[in-house]
Amino acid sequence: MSHAAERPARLAVRGPLSELTYEELADKIEGAARHLLDRGAGPGTLVGIGLADPVELLVAVLAADLAGATPLVGDHTWDAARWAGVAGAEAPVLVNEPLPDVAGAPVRHDPRPGDRAWACFSSGSTGRPRAVVRSRESWTASYPHLNDLTGIGPDDVVLVPGPLLSSLYSFAALHALATGATAMVPGRWPGGSLDALLDEATAVHLVPHRLPDVLDRPGSLRTAVVGGAALDPDVRGLAARAGVRVVAYYGATELSFVAVDADGGGLRPFPGVQIEVRAMESPAEGSLGEVWVRSPWLAEGYLGGAAGPLRRDGAGWVSVGDVAEPYREGEPLRLRGRGGGAIQTGGATVVPEDVEEVLRKVPGVGDIVVVGSPHPSLGAVVTAIIEAGAPPSRALLEATARGRLDVAQRPRRWYALPSLPRTGTGKPARAQVEALLAAQLAGRPGDAELRRLV
Repeated sequence: MSHAAERPARLAVRGPLSELTYEELADKIEGAARHLLDRGAGPGTLVGIGLADPVELLVAVLAADLAGATPLVGDHTWDAARWAGVAGAEAPVLVNEPLPDVAGAPVRHDPRPGDRAWACFSSGSTGRPRAVVRSRESWTASYPHLNDLTGIGPDDVVLVPGPLLSSLYSFAALHALATGATAMVPGRWPGGSLDALLDEATAVHLVPHRLPDVLDRPGSLRTAVVGGAALDPDVRGLAARAGVRVVAYYGATELSFVAVDADGGGLRPFPGVQIEVRAMESPAEGSLGEVWVRSPWLAEGYLGGAAGPLRRDGAGWVSVGDVAEPYREGEPLRLRGRGGGAIQTGGATVVPEDVEEVLRKVPGVGDIVVVGSPHPSLGAVVTAIIEAGAPPSRALLEATARGRLDVAQRPRRWYALPSLPRTGTGKPARAQVEALLAAQLAGRPGDAELRRLV
């Protein structure tokens, strides 16, 4: 609202179907908020938002906030029964079509830091969606720190090339609007229109496997904010040659920002965050530990008391089960993935991300998921599923594994898919990959595109 008063003609948001200045956006938000209030939304209520158009989705999110309600962003394909299943006992006011602009008296906006101001779904790479609820300040108070780290300001054009159902992309869009920048929200990966968007964008938020795509032709891009898996040093070098500064971070929907690497020197605690890596309960994890965090940026928990990986210790520390090498304050945090994904094979523990990092560099491999598949004597064997239209030969893959991996880490089974299933954030959907593999091993038809490399 302040940007609308100070720079009314500044372009606030551009989507695939429409664009709005800050003045136009503010007017639509206020009119939509009146409509929601007429429908019974207000303080203490939940507004479920499932809209395909990202511009209309942002209008609805901010209108719910203006009305004092808690916006919950879901999928536009969900029906009422699905919403009831994911929202639990808190029946939301559903928004499944663009909100009308209702005329009337100004809507009073009195935001408080502790408001339950945001809810979004998280399934990570496994499990069923669960709604994560957070306070206003757990997101908005981190904005100035992100501005300092990235240099993003009111004169920037920020590309948000993914679905706003994802907390990574929804945070990016709301941060851009709070900063007074222009948010470009295509609603999905833009594909053929990427070059045109990069001619205007000065900053982009994305996941690691998409970074090389924007570096091929960076256009006006100055900064790339990358969240998710570890970033390959070679890609950071490519970014430097393209004149793009990379700010990579580690976090989770439940934790928000945990650690950030702004210069290639490794992940360091995000401002205000304390990190501990605690010994695992299972000795099979060896020297790896579990990441625990104490921070102002933590979510309150799951909607309706749903079960999830978030755990608390009573002293303000929380964990979602990620594992890392031993950590000392002042040193980089070296993540090794999610503890539950470790593969126990013949008495050895294999961290999938270690294997993936090596094999992802084989020419012809677009991406890779490593999982354990059952074995009668070893318990499980390391199994690699390669994303490739024309996969490299198994001989080349095995030669790389022999040269770079320990015996226990080397995959015994190899499969290929033209395209890996992915989560809303663009991460490989491990649960879906494991389901495809299980069907294949059980002799069921499964996915005809999943084929074994021999």
